[in-house]
Amino acid sequence: MKLKEFLNYTYLFPVIAVIYYFTGFMGNGVVYDVIAGILLIGSVLSAVHHAEVVAYKVGEPYGTIILALCITIIEVALIVSLMIAGGEQAITLARDTVFAAVMIILNGIIGICILVGGVKYFEQFFARTSATTYLVSIVSILVITLVLPNFTSSVNGPYYNDAQLIFVSIACLVIYGVFLMVQTVRHRSYFVPEGGDSEEYFIPNKTQAILSFFFLIICLVIVVLMAKGLSKSIEDMVQSMGAPKSLVGVIIAAVVLLPECVAAIRAARNNKIQSSLNLALGSALASIGLTIPAISAVSIVYDIPLVLGLDKKDIILLTLSVFIVMLSLSRGKTNVLYGTVLLVNLAAYIFTVIVP
Repeated sequence: MKLKEFLNYTYLFPVIAVIYYFTGFMGNGVVYDVIAGILLIGSVLSAVHHAEVVAYKVGEPYGTIILALCITIIEVALIVSLMIAGGEQAITLARDTVFAAVMIILNGIIGICILVGGVKYFEQFFARTSATTYLVSIVSILVITLVLPNFTSSVNGPYYNDAQLIFVSIACLVIYGVFLMVQTVRHRSYFVPEGGDSEEYFIPNKTQAILSFFFLIICLVIVVLMAKGLSKSIEDMVQSMGAPKSLVGVIIAAVVLLPECVAAIRAARNNKIQSSLNLALGSALASIGLTIPAISAVSIVYDIPLVLGLDKKDIILLTLSVFIVMLSLSRGKTNVLYGTVLLVNLAAYIFTVIVP
């Protein structure tokens, strides 16, 4: 999509959102919160555009890394701020949000991209080596962070003690750091899309790229602030529905991942499924690989109990999702069935959150 089609709202929404937030309108009623929600979504979509402009300038795979890291920064900042504000009442929020983000990415974003691409192109092709590299890293971190805490004996319950949290954080950072080295240096060719451009993209100059980077930072900051400001309204809505509190984590994760989803679907529609997978799997890896160390540090510094281990139902759903994604990406090509099955998995996850 060309820059002129986005020029108006990608600059106006973040500016209006900043003014709206700092004038104190939020929290004064349902109407004000609805307006804040509209501005929040507009700022999220603006962040997508500015991240893509920067991505086009730096090229692949750096572009998808930038967007994935931006999404992770939003997620980390939001979770940490809610943990500090909520204290012990937020002991499961981090786990619920990280787990929700992983489930939405693996089942929702990848499923929609495969389905959209399959409907339009029947089959789309990507490098199996890239998918394998992502999944090896993701599965290792998932098991260490969300499953293993249930089976350690130093602390009763699905917890890690401080020493274990430090070890797990270092392990996550090592895996993610080595993965970045593989993606950008050692085996960069695994992650670079080949052909498939069906649309002529705007190529930014240096000034436009710098301006977009500046507005990207503004978008990310205001999204975090507004999402935090709306979190109480989201919790009240969930309670009024009679739904479990874990639904709050799902809603927060969905809002945070909206830019990633839009960018990945757009790439799939343009027959660039490799870019879609880079965005989705890269975001999943960054989400757990960077968020867990951040929330672990907050837990240790502020002495906030941190529940990481999933319950049996969630472990089953996580295992199913990882297994189906691995099968779907094992052949290097996609079709509509893979996407449909993944979306059904997502529906099962969300349904069992609401109706446990």
